[in-house]
Amino acid sequence: MKHRQRTQQGPPKVLPLKRKLRTAMTPAEQLLWNKLRSKQCDSLKFRRQHAIGPFIVDFYCPEQLLVVEIDGDVHAEETKITKDRQRERYLRSLDLQIIRYTNYEVLNNLDGVLEHLLGVLSSDSTSPHPSLQRRGN
Repeated sequence: MKHRQRTQQGPPKVLPLKRKLRTAMTPAEQLLWNKLRSKQCDSLKFRRQHAIGPFIVDFYCPEQLLVVEIDGDVHAEETKITKDRQRERYLRSLDLQIIRYTNYEVLNNLDGVLEHLLGVLSSDSTSPHPSLQRRGN
């Protein structure tokens, strides 16, 4: 198990934004949250729309120092790619691991996403997944 490190919480001014993001979750975020909430994933606690420093991450598992991001089409735009890189540098500077899935992967291959996530949680590896195998219906 990883050494638990307390990450710096976001400033209080982000609380209204966190609340807004929680009520306006994308369908992919809602679908994955239904599988992560209440310690359903490997008995680990996940937080949704969690502030870490100046950023709000989609999902955070403090016990594993793991951030899970669900990316929509907007993340393919050049300006968003640059911001994502800055964000990742900051999060990695806190010794956090980051896993990214696309909306498409979550919506069309939830079983494969969960299998990959469980593999990462058990192996402490966040190497990029070249292609998740389609599972289930």
